[in-house]
Amino acid sequence: MEDIEIPYFPVLNIKHRQVHHSALLQDHLHYTLHMAITRDSVSLYKLWISVITILPFTQTLSQPENYIVHMDLSVMPKAFSGQYHWYLSTLASIFDVSDSSTTRATSATLTASSKLLYSYTHVINGFSASLTPSELEVLKNSPGYISSIKDLPVKQDTTHSPKFLGLTPQSLAWKVSNYGEGIIIGLVDSGVSPESQSYNDHGMPEIPKRWTGECESGTQFNSSLCNKKLIGARFFNKGLIAMYPNITISVNSTRDTDGHGTHTSSTAAGNYVEGASYFGYAPGTASGVAPRAHVAMYKVFFDEGASTTDIIAAIDQAISDGVDVLSLSFGLDGIPLNEDPIALATFAAVEKNVFVSTSAGNEGPFYETLHNGIPWVLTVAAGTLDREFNAVLTLCNGISITGSSLYLGTTYFYEVPIVFMDGCHKVSELIKIGPKIVVCQGGNDGNDLSDQVKNVIKANVTAGVFITNFTDTEEFIQLQFPVVLLNQKDGKTIIDYIKNSDKPQASVEFRKTNLGIKSAPSVTSYSSRGPSTSCPLVMKPDIMTPGSLILASWPQNVVVALNNSQPLFSNFNILSGTSMACPHAAGVAALLRKAHPDWSPAAIRSAMMTTADIMDHTMKPINDIGFGNKTQLASPLAMGAGQVNPNKALDPGLIYDVNSNDYVRLLCALKFTEKQIQAITRSSSTNCSNPSTDLNYPSFIAYFNAKDSPSNSTTVREFQRTVTNVGAEMSTYTVNVTPMIGLKVSVIPDKLEFRAKYEKLSYKLIIEGPALLDETVTFGYLSWVDVGGKHIVRSPIVSTSLSPQLSKKN
Repeated sequence: MEDIEIPYFPVLNIKHRQVHHSALLQDHLHYTLHMAITRDSVSLYKLWISVITILPFTQTLSQPENYIVHMDLSVMPKAFSGQYHWYLSTLASIFDVSDSSTTRATSATLTASSKLLYSYTHVINGFSASLTPSELEVLKNSPGYISSIKDLPVKQDTTHSPKFLGLTPQSLAWKVSNYGEGIIIGLVDSGVSPESQSYNDHGMPEIPKRWTGECESGTQFNSSLCNKKLIGARFFNKGLIAMYPNITISVNSTRDTDGHGTHTSSTAAGNYVEGASYFGYAPGTASGVAPRAHVAMYKVFFDEGASTTDIIAAIDQAISDGVDVLSLSFGLDGIPLNEDPIALATFAAVEKNVFVSTSAGNEGPFYETLHNGIPWVLTVAAGTLDREFNAVLTLCNGISITGSSLYLGTTYFYEVPIVFMDGCHKVSELIKIGPKIVVCQGGNDGNDLSDQVKNVIKANVTAGVFITNFTDTEEFIQLQFPVVLLNQKDGKTIIDYIKNSDKPQASVEFRKTNLGIKSAPSVTSYSSRGPSTSCPLVMKPDIMTPGSLILASWPQNVVVALNNSQPLFSNFNILSGTSMACPHAAGVAALLRKAHPDWSPAAIRSAMMTTADIMDHTMKPINDIGFGNKTQLASPLAMGAGQVNPNKALDPGLIYDVNSNDYVRLLCALKFTEKQIQAITRSSSTNCSNPSTDLNYPSFIAYFNAKDSPSNSTTVREFQRTVTNVGAEMSTYTVNVTPMIGLKVSVIPDKLEFRAKYEKLSYKLIIEGPALLDETVTFGYLSWVDVGGKHIVRSPIVSTSLSPQLSKKN
């Protein structure tokens, strides 16, 4: 489930597009991924086995343990066509020495085969095996042996996203903030399932005395269900009932009948839950980003609909109750600021020093699809995690190949016939195959892959394996039908095996989880892109956080998926969307609010943006996977300032602060009328004597879109900014600007010298370019670099020929 998108009507229907592991995905389709290889062959290994046989070997009764063994591929004898047989012979050699019979080679190979767990190709050069300590000692003398490590029990920090963001018990952000202790995160959503273990209050501090909220009783919800974790539960549907007087609210309470609210709130601040998983996928210990923060739920989304009046009432109540942070995973499209209930209500929240995190929407990858482009809130894009869900295909020649899958049906298919059908475009041919695994050359675009998946499903075969370089694969792996996705390289391995085997067969094991994917994070395809039509002069989105395939709590009586048309239930669910990204940012804001209680919402936003990461884990620029099989650098209009880094945000060096008057000056410059501005600010009078489009924001967007100007004419865009020193008293920063093709970019002055903490200094950014930019979007970065090397305060710069039309109504 993702960002809840609401068509603009007095009464709103929730639109759950479910860019996620869609439990109720009726159409069975959508997207792809990748895998691993190994080879076989024997001979010549006895030349060095004879050397090993002179080594002492003693049978022991000690318990075998699993070891991961790293091998030097350059040592592999040429007689072996691939690693698998080399690894197998290496293992066989250590068992061969203990058997003096004439059949010892065969016996040793069989023993080795039972000991070999996995032959790795991509993750490491090596294998894993179950060995006694004495067997391991013999193995260490084998040619090519580099090292080995014991396979220890793993406890992941799931949703895993806190750890992916650098949050561990040793991290500064958790240490300094004490895991967000005492901060109250309010969520306006579909309610909560209080029985979830994510809301247990073990280790929680007392409820803050400033808290004035309530835990309201209602249908299937007693106020006693609240505790020191879940401290508030209210529901709002008066507007909905007023619009439809004859409506009957089936569950008239804060109880979550949808799952969305339980998922988002546990992502932001869920307590620790051991043994969490989604039918074996993503196993580990679950926690939210701020596990010691308190949760308050404000339910406005019911099965029967939602009303803007109820949304405003909920935010208003949250402010009154005393929340510190608001997380809003929903939005309205094409609505002017003065009519947007989120913009209206959150302006008041920010004035009351409440930080507001909102979702960018799920209409990507196209430009100008973003909602919640509100200058005073944080607008959050969705990125990927360094985690994959896999299936392992084991061919009968011993080669194992890993592919993408999130299939929830049968855990294991054993030695099933496998066939290659090239492009699976003819259902009439596929139907003839019967109970076999079908391998398809799946194409490199979503439509072709989607058609082939549909065809294979209709053919009623055992499973489908699709070879593709298409990158936007998330929905394809979450079907009721078993689908495995391979990249082209691994696909060739499986095709070669099928073509060269008389009776090709394969086994498939599902429910595998792989961590540490180095290409993460990337921007997801569905995350909505800027610029914002509600306020084009402020660059949006602001930041990116994990939103793809996020594990979090789920109501135990709400269906998570279907298997053979039968409903499945789970205490955890895996969802995707900017709805999942938004509470991650809210959790980070809670940590920063605890660490810096004197910071304004704008200061917290600034710290998150200027310290964000623009590189993935390979130290290459973050990519955008929204364009099929094409690799494209992520623009700030897709990912904002970059991937949030909580530990860096704790100490940003400089901040860009903004107050309510600054927002009013911007609204004046955008030509909003006095009445329209008053609708937002609630002020009885508006002073528009000093309007300014130049909000003191930690990002820049410059428009070069004068289509009627002469071809040789130039345009100059200037931006004034003021930064506040929150670092060392005596600090000097020098500027560094990324070159931008076709543009002349300069900064005056190029050095800022601070003499006191909280001192403010200003600078000007000047961008000169053609009246009409050749490129749709070009971007770079302005960085203030601390001469001491401690801080880099980075702001994205976007120049564009786009012409977003400001949403504004009289």
